[in-house]
Amino acid sequence: MEKKKGRVTIPTDLDVVPQTLEILQKWGADAIRDCDGTEFPAELQTAGAKIYSTYYTTRKDNAWAKANPDEIQQCYIMTGFHTAQGDTVTIPLMQGISPELMQVNTRDDITRWWEVMDRTTGQPVPPARWSYADGSVTVQAEPFHEYTVSFLAYLIWDPVHMYNATTNGWTNFEHQITFDVRQPKTHKYTMERLRRFIAKHPYVNVIRYTTFFHQFTLIFDELKREKYVDWYGYSASVSPYILEQFEREAGYPFRPEYIIDQGYYNNQYRVPSKEYRDFQAFQRREVAKLAKEMVDITHECGCEAMMFLGDHWIGTEPFMPEFKTIGLDAVVGSVGNGSTLRLISDIEGVRYTEGRFLPYFFPDTFHEGGDPVREAKENWVTARRAILRKPIDRIGYGGYLKLALQFPDFIDYVESVCDEFRELYDNIKGTTPYCVKRVAVLNCWGRMRAWGCHMVHHALYQKQNYSYAGVIEALSGAPFDVQFISFEDIKNDSSILDGVDVLINVGDADTAHTGGVWWEDADVSSAIRRFVWNGGGFIGVGEPGGHQYQGRFLQTAGILGVEKETGFTLNYDKYNWDEHRD
Repeated sequence: MEKKKGRVTIPTDLDVVPQTLEILQKWGADAIRDCDGTEFPAELQTAGAKIYSTYYTTRKDNAWAKANPDEIQQCYIMTGFHTAQGDTVTIPLMQGISPELMQVNTRDDITRWWEVMDRTTGQPVPPARWSYADGSVTVQAEPFHEYTVSFLAYLIWDPVHMYNATTNGWTNFEHQITFDVRQPKTHKYTMERLRRFIAKHPYVNVIRYTTFFHQFTLIFDELKREKYVDWYGYSASVSPYILEQFEREAGYPFRPEYIIDQGYYNNQYRVPSKEYRDFQAFQRREVAKLAKEMVDITHECGCEAMMFLGDHWIGTEPFMPEFKTIGLDAVVGSVGNGSTLRLISDIEGVRYTEGRFLPYFFPDTFHEGGDPVREAKENWVTARRAILRKPIDRIGYGGYLKLALQFPDFIDYVESVCDEFRELYDNIKGTTPYCVKRVAVLNCWGRMRAWGCHMVHHALYQKQNYSYAGVIEALSGAPFDVQFISFEDIKNDSSILDGVDVLINVGDADTAHTGGVWWEDADVSSAIRRFVWNGGGFIGVGEPGGHQYQGRFLQTAGILGVEKETGFTLNYDKYNWDEHRD
């Protein structure tokens, strides 16, 4: 039987042209792309395959960034806690932060955009009571109170470029500076730059945006070790220019604390504040509007527009209504497991979706003694069950092809993956999979964090939340119609529960995943009890409804018939059975 071809994208580079053509045939690929650190060979422009060009909207133009230092991207960051031993305390701003990554922004008014917090009282310190000099802030303090400083810093080295360079041991290269497309000069320049790029690369069929404008929060320390990461973090999507726009739209002054959030940076475990939700909504609208401008230019110039779901993806939020207005042709994302596959395949408003499978062809896996076949098998088997529920339209790989070629067993295994994917796709695309029940995962984020619940860094498990993330992973390939709803959704319209058979609440107490203070809302809690009373199912994992309120720690205790002992009810005797004496 003739070998099927198509639906596969492979990477290339200048030094692997003949091998690229061989892999094109062996894997049945129909698209070729470049990657960060590689270049597309001229010899492959007529290879008969679709050509993707990775396009960086915010970097790879240091001449512009250096000429316009006021429009380099910025990030909000908080110092560590410092205890005042007397009536003053001096706090070094960059302690624990790579000076190659960030540079303190003293260009803009620090009394307006910085904030010194007395963490003992929870109150900001008036600017008249603190001063900045030589990289440190000195505070007129209350003895033995704890203080932090929240400040703006320029991203003078793109965090992803820094990660790639460190991982691959690059030498003799220039750090790529991240510039802010949202600001006036760079906005105008970026649109002209995009047109020039497409005109200069007429052989390119697909502009693969990596990504648009704002990097997820990724911070490294002085030793270039990862210090803080939040794949959903918005703290690097700020600048005085953007924040002044937000103030005009929101109608109230911005505070750094709305982003800093006591040093938790509004990670997805935090019950989001109104101000943070307002800021996210503002960012979604502005990012979608600007991204649409670039997509329109892409289409006008005769190319398709594809977005990489990662890196500078913040603000695009594919499960929110603004995303569809961008007009993208496709979304591609990294597939680390079943839930991250559904993170891509469930996206609406695009013509096709693509999953970049692992391992990425980097030396952290492809080295002497490495076992890329094992990683590839784990990746494929984990993702395959999710494909059977909701398939992506294409698969692909990325990185340095020359590294992968040193592992013939890996090359052969990926050939089998490509063949199996095409067979699965041909049989299941367009069909409705068998569904046992309609399931809704209930948390504070709802559809905005669909399939990404409990994900700190992309597809990397933490032992502290492994079981919680595992529930989402199990659902990705289970025979259920899965949706994600928020407590606010129930508050706004409790009839949303009418189309649900089973509610699932998963996580630790007083986190966004279990609800926290939302359980004090009588409309919400009674709607959930009514749902169960009327025959709905409720599954709780961890501390469902965990929030101390009105004599209960588990607000779902009446539903589940179990309460957690926190010490407050030790005085009550407990019996596991009743003994009736005749």
